Amino acid sequence: MGTPIEPLLFERHFVEKVWGGRALEQRLGIALPGSAPIGETWEIVDRQEENSKVAAGAFKGRTLRELMEEYSSEILGSSPTGKAGRFPLLVKYVDAGENLSVQVHPDEAAAARLGDPAEAKTEAWYVVDAIAEGVLYCGLRRNVGRDEFARVANGSGVVETLSRWDVQPGQCMLVPGGTVHAIGAGVTILEVQENSDTTYRLWDWGRKGRETHVPQALESIHFGKEIRGPATADWEKADVRGEGFRLLTLVCSDFFVMSALRIEGACRRSTEERFRIYAVSHGSGWLGVEGRDEEWALGTGDVWLVPADCGYHRLRPGRSGLNLIEMHTP
Repeated sequence: MGTPIEPLLFERHFVEKVWGGRALEQRLGIALPGSAPIGETWEIVDRQEENSKVAAGAFKGRTLRELMEEYSSEILGSSPTGKAGRFPLLVKYVDAGENLSVQVHPDEAAAARLGDPAEAKTEAWYVVDAIAEGVLYCGLRRNVGRDEFARVANGSGVVETLSRWDVQPGQCMLVPGGTVHAIGAGVTILEVQENSDTTYRLWDWGRKGRETHVPQALESIHFGKEIRGPATADWEKADVRGEGFRLLTLVCSDFFVMSALRIEGACRRSTEERFRIYAVSHGSGWLGVEGRDEEWALGTGDVWLVPADCGYHRLRPGRSGLNLIEMHTP
């Protein structure tokens, strides 16, 4: 019998971006390499071009791809696999030191029309930090049609067609495939998404040298579809109040659920036969698996994958408390 599967913390993959910054170091205490602007850290990824590697423990040095090949049922449980047997979700932090490009990702129908290598991508953003004037651009303003949008799609005028949302830390927004969007300067987010890296860029705020994809974007956009604004965590309206914890669902899609989880004392949680991902948004604490003596330390910014086979597990807060963002498949 092989080594029993356990909670997994992966090495970070740092991605330099022209629009990035150093906010992840300042806000979450993530040690960033060098001095270049870091736009993203990929925390959990199972793709051919990049694959998460376990940072410590019994599986140290093993890639998520290797573990999915050997322990797929133990990791996923009843959760569906992604394309080509990959882990179904990708989790990253994004630091918008400058505005991100105006862009869109296809949904399943558009990806099928566009053909390979297009992959569908619905995502959700949890706002980790934001400057006072921080905004998210998400969705089109009412009555913006295809012809009007196409006339301004590859220039600065496209910004005037977008819905603009003021945001603050702790808010969350669902971005379905087919939604035009951009993350505004000074906003840092935790993003969960379908396991895809297909992006169709429209306008890059005057920056030079990056390709745009207007025809593919127009094929992907859902015109006439309204987008709900950011959801705010209101702990008085928690969906679940258990012994030692409160849970509040922030977004729910066909591909993932994202919830805020406040650990107020030692508590017992279950994977419910589906993997759980815990991102530490505040504080510190410990994670244990029922029936095992080990405990794993949780620190601010950590993103842990708890395989379905871990079943019942324990969470307890440190002195500064423990707030988590929980992600799983529906």
